[in-house]
Amino acid sequence: MSSTSQKHKDFVAEPMGEKPVMALAGIGEVLGKRLEDKGFDKAYVVLGQFLVLKKDEELFRDWLKDTCGANVKQQGDCFGCLKEWCDAFL
Repeated sequence: MSSTSQKHKDFVAEPMGEKPVMALAGIGEVLGKRLEDKGFDKAYVVLGQFLVLKKDEELFRDWLKDTCGANVKQQGDCFGCLKEWCDAFL
């Protein structure tokens, strides 16, 4: 059984548009601020990094940890959210 959050479900249910980075599953206020401070202010900018890393889970998790200090659960939630969104919309 899948245990995705409501935030995850809401994100993958529609095109990304101009959603803020904090709309991503696993990214709350603290991580969102850290990402914004490094230029990743919109969800689509993080998606760009996800695609540059060729949707590779290990590389993306490492990048997220190094960039904003995301823990293992947050990394997994964000990766899963972007992967599912890509599967639906790309």
